[in-house]
Amino acid sequence: MLHPLSVLVLHGPNLNLLGQREPGIYGSVSLAEINRLLEAEGLKLQAQIFPMQSNHEGILVDAIHEALAQHQGILINAGAYTHTSVALRDAIAAVKLPTVEVHLSNIYRREDFRHHSYIAPVAIGQISGFGVQSYLLGLQALVHHLRNYKL
Repeated sequence: MLHPLSVLVLHGPNLNLLGQREPGIYGSVSLAEINRLLEAEGLKLQAQIFPMQSNHEGILVDAIHEALAQHQGILINAGAYTHTSVALRDAIAAVKLPTVEVHLSNIYRREDFRHHSYIAPVAIGQISGFGVQSYLLGLQALVHHLRNYKL
């Protein structure tokens, strides 16, 4: 039997408004529902999910630092901080926990400023453009990586 993994799921700014914020881009599923779907997928994968959302960069940085002692991996949708935050990038690089970056929309089909990710170079992979499935695919990929390459 596989031992359970612990995964920190970080949701960045404005993701608390999912379901009502620009549904044509982000869909109509709420953040609470995304977290429920991740927890259900985590059960199947024998991974415990610890979701957290913040609109504040420093709180997300602190959560990444604290993850070092508590979790084996990080699944992150940094929202707009993807394109602006060297601090998040440096925190992920510092803790050296396998991290998968996810986005609901395909950031490469959107405004030019969204085409650059500070997180991608320090993540093991990036999944974007599949709506809620981006999160589930990201979790599956992260757990697969942790089980086959890390432990």
